Amino acid sequence: MSEKDLIAKRVARELAPGSLVNLGIGLPSLVAKYVPPGHGVFFQSENGMIGLGAPPPIGLEDPHMTDAGGNFASIVPGAASIDSAMSFGLIRGGHVDVTVLGGLEVDEAGHLANWKVPGKRVPGMGGAMDLVAGAARVIVAMQHCVGGVSKIVPVCTLPLTAQRRIDLIVTELAVIAPTEAGLVLRERAPGVSTEAVIAATAARLIVEGEVPEFACD
Repeated sequence: MSEKDLIAKRVARELAPGSLVNLGIGLPSLVAKYVPPGHGVFFQSENGMIGLGAPPPIGLEDPHMTDAGGNFASIVPGAASIDSAMSFGLIRGGHVDVTVLGGLEVDEAGHLANWKVPGKRVPGMGGAMDLVAGAARVIVAMQHCVGGVSKIVPVCTLPLTAQRRIDLIVTELAVIAPTEAGLVLRERAPGVSTEAVIAATAARLIVEGEVPEFACD
């Protein structure tokens, strides 16, 4: 299993039946693969869909069916198509239970930066600012480091997506909960030691007792 799939599979365990969930582009979109059919989670996409399913098998893509990132998507029975105004109304009105977003940096205060790298072309801010401000729960799904450099830092150096503290960070190494006191190491990936997580993290981590491994079966 790839690191990205491991992260997506762990995030899927956070989604309760009956939830309305928004998945960001890239790695977060893989989460839909690991929610069992009939689990009762409804995936919402900013471009106007409720009921997105897993990415379609190769050869079964429909150019008229894409997610907010323009990637091919599938839908589940009972899915609904809505316009962008209604879609963003759901987000800004506080009706999205969970959003899963990628991240460039998360800092010790739980701030997320994920929309801009000064001087570089990026896909665009999309709905990230609305989602971080409006969703009831924000989960950041991202790889722990890029090029050997930690993405979990003392203070974000990139422009923040919002001032709000996010709720959970899931990487291929660990599950970390931002709190009022700082970043609490909740779980570590199978075969990864607590010391290895600390060594790979630029920010200070709070470790309370024995840190369990997270399940990935």
